[in-house]
Amino acid sequence: MQSIIAEEQFFESLPKKILYYPVHSSLRLTTPMMSQSLTEGASGSPNFPQSYQSLFQIGTEFPRFVVPYYPWWEDEATTVLWAFKNLEIRLVIRYGLFREESLPRSSLLHRNPDAIDAFFMAVTEPREHQLLGHLSHMQRVEEILRRSGLPPFQPVPWSWLPQMSTQPLDPRALAHSIEAESHFQLSRVAFEDIVRASLGYTATSVDWFLMQHTALYIHLQEHLRAFPDDIPVYLEVEKHLRTKSPFAHRAIVQALIAVYPEATSDIPSASQKPIRGFEFVAAPIQRLFQDRPESLTDMLKICNVFAVRFRRQYVNTTKVPWSMPFDASYPFLEDCFGSSSPADLARTLTTLDKGDFANLSRSSLIAPDEVAKGFLANWDSLTVSVWECCSAIPELAQYLRECAQSLLKRQNYHSLTAMLHGLHQYSISTARSRGLNSTVGGMVVLDPILPQETLNLFNASQNYAAYRQYYRDHPGIPFLLPHLRDGQQNGEMALQPVLRFLQK
Repeated sequence: MQSIIAEEQFFESLPKKILYYPVHSSLRLTTPMMSQSLTEGASGSPNFPQSYQSLFQIGTEFPRFVVPYYPWWEDEATTVLWAFKNLEIRLVIRYGLFREESLPRSSLLHRNPDAIDAFFMAVTEPREHQLLGHLSHMQRVEEILRRSGLPPFQPVPWSWLPQMSTQPLDPRALAHSIEAESHFQLSRVAFEDIVRASLGYTATSVDWFLMQHTALYIHLQEHLRAFPDDIPVYLEVEKHLRTKSPFAHRAIVQALIAVYPEATSDIPSASQKPIRGFEFVAAPIQRLFQDRPESLTDMLKICNVFAVRFRRQYVNTTKVPWSMPFDASYPFLEDCFGSSSPADLARTLTTLDKGDFANLSRSSLIAPDEVAKGFLANWDSLTVSVWECCSAIPELAQYLRECAQSLLKRQNYHSLTAMLHGLHQYSISTARSRGLNSTVGGMVVLDPILPQETLNLFNASQNYAAYRQYYRDHPGIPFLLPHLRDGQQNGEMALQPVLRFLQK
């Protein structure tokens, strides 16, 4: 009894919160239901709750995916593992689209030692060969698996916690902090695991992500049971989260309802069926696999490009567009796969560009309208696509370098300059990983990835003066940006080289 009295005196001595937010008209913090909920556990007993219902599971956060027959990609994965293309084998290992986890290991262990030695040399650096040369056949297989698969997942627990404060709480700031933590947890999810979960496989980092949002639900529920005066604040937090992370928002909603059931009347989504949180990215991935492509490895290369795009649009950003469907288009990569050589790809791009530029009118150039701006947007999109493809599939860089040389011969400056910009951006983003000397004279030295004969055309000095001079002597499909600027600064006469080409 004395301990109970001492405990009560301790809680009475705690400072009371002063809230400057109006208590909701229907909020009654001392109702019998509320009093009961504050003292009972999850099972209704007067004990502190030891277990909670999980709010999030892969099966409910991803659209159900069913194929009419046995998943075609599993048979192809087995075939690839017995083939001789190292890049394709590594892709199959990395995505792991098969039920038997030991499949890659058992396949590689039974491969010819010479094939494994060649594979091992391909996945290791020359400076490592002497150090690792003594490894046995089994050890080499394990090293190949380690370097080809995903890095071991390093879980980071949910770190935002509701705290007791003697100062007024700002719902908007709280919502921002919760959204930031949800965004951080998303950054820990491997895109390969999103692909796996979309197709019905286990996915460690996705499971962890979902569990951390259940942790938010538990943290907040326990906080509100201890500090019911904070309920009005978190009712406001819920409103600010409605357009943000659907996972964090649902955790907040369910925590409020668990402690204060009357909150359902103030939360429009409380009685609605929750959306599948990962549908925005899973649905496009599922559509890709519903229609069988030419090969599994081509599909995995596409997924690699999607992984780069996902991080750019949803991770490396200050604001996650949770409600925006993932862009699963890949026209440029499709052109790459469909080409038989770099020259063939250049021919395809030039044919497409000629068709597009045939619709460009004189008036669109003289007074740039939406049509002209559309060409600039198309150019920028191609630049980004080249960067994405090289970042996802580094082997494409040399292929596209040769394509750029062919585009120069075809005088297609639209696709040429877009490709050069994309290749240049790729060389910047990979400079460190390529081990380039970045300290010579205090300057970063980039890999000379661009064809030497195109360097002047790529120089942006004085509104691409070198390119415009070259274009006057060798007219072709134009790179519109400098021409439009030149026309705006110097009048219609500056556009004559382009206008003469379009009149042909």
